[in-house]
Amino acid sequence: MNNQQLIKSAHIWGLAVLLACGLWAFAGTELQGQQNQNQNQNQNSNSNANSNMAHNQNANMRANRNTGATGEQTGMAGLSSQDRDFLMDAAMGGMMEVQLGRWAMQLGASDAVKQFGQRMVDDHSKTNTELMTLASSKGVTLPTELDKKHQEEVRKLTRLTGAEFDRAYAKMMLSDHNKDVSEFEKQSTKGADADVKAFATTALPTLKEHQQMAQALNPAPEGNTNSSNRNMNSNSNRNMNGNSNRP
Repeated sequence: MNNQQLIKSAHIWGLAVLLACGLWAFAGTELQGQQNQNQNQNQNSNSNANSNMAHNQNANMRANRNTGATGEQTGMAGLSSQDRDFLMDAAMGGMMEVQLGRWAMQLGASDAVKQFGQRMVDDHSKTNTELMTLASSKGVTLPTELDKKHQEEVRKLTRLTGAEFDRAYAKMMLSDHNKDVSEFEKQSTKGADADVKAFATTALPTLKEHQQMAQALNPAPEGNTNSSNRNMNSNSNRNMNGNSNRP
């Protein structure tokens, strides 16, 4: 092989090597591009998936909040204003009866007042618990402490002691239970909600018993006693005169 042939062969091999290197480099670039494209697609897919998950979570959270609010509003909307007012007033009155009953056990002078106070604590504590359960089932939040008006009534009464306390307490209990019996009777017949009506009806006998007990704590006014005595004397005199006129 002469020099020219060697040079040609070298050129041919050189071109072949260059061509092979070019093809290899092009293939590598295409492969890298394809990998990058696939990686970007995977990242976008993951991003979209995460976005959808976040969107679904937010939607579920909003749905849960709406459901809770609707449930509370539905419970409130199910009661008439008369039923709600009755529950609120009964809760406030019941709490005061318990507090005053405890004070009667401490400050009362007579055993009758102390025993009545104990009965108020026992009976109204039980009724208050039942009332709280009923109100909760209706979506109504009852007060847990006395308002200023009732607190002032308690303060005025607890400034008294002995027989003076007994008289004031007995008078207040009679007035309160006259009012309670009237309101519970009205609710038991004219209430809109069946459960609230049933509660009022069930509590009525105990309230009427309290009313009778409170009446017993309040002695008859002195004027009424004198009037009764006069009537009894008048009737007795008429009977005696009638008997003396007989043959």
